[in-house]
Amino acid sequence: MNVSASLTPLNSSSSEASPSILDTLPDPAIAPGQGCPRRTRLQIDLILLAIEALELGGSEALLSVAQELELKEIIKNRVNLWRMRASNPLRRASIRRPLTVPEAKALVVICCYIARRLTVVIRQMLMIYQQMYDKQIPLEQNLRLAKYLERFRAHFRSRMNAKRSALLKLNSDEKLDDLAIDLLGQLLFCTGTSGMQRFWISLFDGEVE
Repeated sequence: MNVSASLTPLNSSSSEASPSILDTLPDPAIAPGQGCPRRTRLQIDLILLAIEALELGGSEALLSVAQELELKEIIKNRVNLWRMRASNPLRRASIRRPLTVPEAKALVVICCYIARRLTVVIRQMLMIYQQMYDKQIPLEQNLRLAKYLERFRAHFRSRMNAKRSALLKLNSDEKLDDLAIDLLGQLLFCTGTSGMQRFWISLFDGEVE
């Protein structure tokens, strides 16, 4: 991933309290109150979709980890979490609200925490996918991988607005499967050395000066 986005140090005078775990992520160089760029909001929501497809009860897991990491001041409850994710403009139920930098940081921290917990599973699934792809074996022949892809497709189609031009290319099971596998790769990227910081920076690559 290209991670060349320019970032500024954390602003200690910010009026919005930020738990110390979020201080490990630098602030992007965007105007105060502007909120996160469109692509950033989309990518975070897609990563969350992948986590939900990996784990049954994924939404509850997100809230549980928020409490465990003492991020409840930012992600207060299920409705609050839904409103953050609905800032993705490609959702069926998209709402016009900014995703603030602290909110985006909290979601990324949670994603990376869960990804680290699922590192073995993610790595195994990617290895299985590569082996099946190389041998031209249909992916549905592996139960674990097939279940993940099936759940991801179902989540994507039920929550995203397929009429949006940006999503027209994702009009088949095969293309959605490719996206689901790519997201697994991104989750594995998050588990590496400084993976959380590198993933965070990549979300703003090309979006800020």
